[in-house]
Amino acid sequence: MPDGADKKPSRIQQRNRRLILDAALDVFSKHGYRGATLDQIAVAAGLSKPNILYYFDGKEEIHVTLLNQLMETWLDPLVTLDPDGDPLQEILGYVQRKLDMARDLPRESRLFAGEILQGAPRMAPHLVADLQPLFDEKCAVIGAWMDKGALATVDPRHLIFSIWATTQHYADFDAQVQVLLRDDPECHGGAAKYLATMFTKLLSP
Repeated sequence: MPDGADKKPSRIQQRNRRLILDAALDVFSKHGYRGATLDQIAVAAGLSKPNILYYFDGKEEIHVTLLNQLMETWLDPLVTLDPDGDPLQEILGYVQRKLDMARDLPRESRLFAGEILQGAPRMAPHLVADLQPLFDEKCAVIGAWMDKGALATVDPRHLIFSIWATTQHYADFDAQVQVLLRDDPECHGGAAKYLATMFTKLLSP
């Protein structure tokens, strides 16, 4: 068909790409990049392996596509930290947004964690170009709040690391959390209350 490559993908093609990416997210989050195979992705998507390769060149392209899609979502909670807001409430709001992401996007959290644990071979450019300047900017905002006496003085960098560690834990170690809390239906609410108390005590001037 003339100029076929320039045409917008059909609804079926768009649907199949979404199926593949959703299936791959599940497979990568369970098995990691090295443990995942195109055969597993094909089975999870309900498509043949040749069909997968019609849309993507291989496992790495699928993985990179997922990481690229994830990065904006992953950074957004930090982006929305408002320099003009109430400092403590801004920090607590950030904690809550990160905890909500752990609940609502556990596969994405494990995909990100798996990439970082491998040394970020595919995400390193994003970390340098996107995360680093945002991280520096928000650390400066938090530091300015501390200098004004609106928050207790701690290292803003390690504060953010602590927020990541205490919220993403609920996604990355979900199997352990579920065993230890025995499917406690109040897990998310309990975690939110605990973390709000902890960071309030830490940061109240």
